[in-house]
Amino acid sequence: MKRSEINDLLTVAKDLAHANKIVLPPFAYWSPEDWAAKGSECDEIRDCALGWDITDFGTGQFDEVGLTLFTIRNGDKDDPRYSNKTYSEKLLISQENQITPYHFHWFKVEDIINKAGGNLMLRLYNSTEDEKLDESSDVTVVMDGVSKTLPAGSTVTLTAGESITLPAYLYHEFWAEEGTGAAVIGEVSKVNDDNTDNCFLDELGRFSEIEEDTAPLHYLCNEYPS
Repeated sequence: MKRSEINDLLTVAKDLAHANKIVLPPFAYWSPEDWAAKGSECDEIRDCALGWDITDFGTGQFDEVGLTLFTIRNGDKDDPRYSNKTYSEKLLISQENQITPYHFHWFKVEDIINKAGGNLMLRLYNSTEDEKLDESSDVTVVMDGVSKTLPAGSTVTLTAGESITLPAYLYHEFWAEEGTGAAVIGEVSKVNDDNTDNCFLDELGRFSEIEEDTAPLHYLCNEYPS
């Protein structure tokens, strides 16, 4: 992805959040110049990968396969400095028909909440012992406190205000429904670790390679200076 494209997407994300009366933490708005003045007091932001994350999953096709995320809070179960923070919270933006591809988490259990905007579509499968799609067994999930059992490969729709709990080892892909607008999504989960806890059905890159055609508007969560 080009840095100029990432900058444009950051502006779109902030504008969409503000249009829905969502104000992000102060560090969401820090520039690289602001970061130059930050010291060890900001280590939690760096160490727990808080902040912006824009990815095309290595496809080079962000509009079709991609996601914009902002990690608001997170811990680290393996770091004693942050292990007492056992939870994570994110804001995600999925555009119409923009797929976040099939994956599950070995550790993380997450609630996905449609906060505002378009309808959020999720397609669900159990995983097999060899970590493939289980195309035969029913899927059981909890949606806003109500347990539902669905055939393998079912698609569920979350309108604004609705949520679903995704347990570990449950394959899911999601996108915003065509014609309904971008979905503004909340994620509340166990600690998030993008380096060791994502199992994609197809081999994909988690973080995009960036072509530096202009200066960054904001650092992404894997770019902070030490």
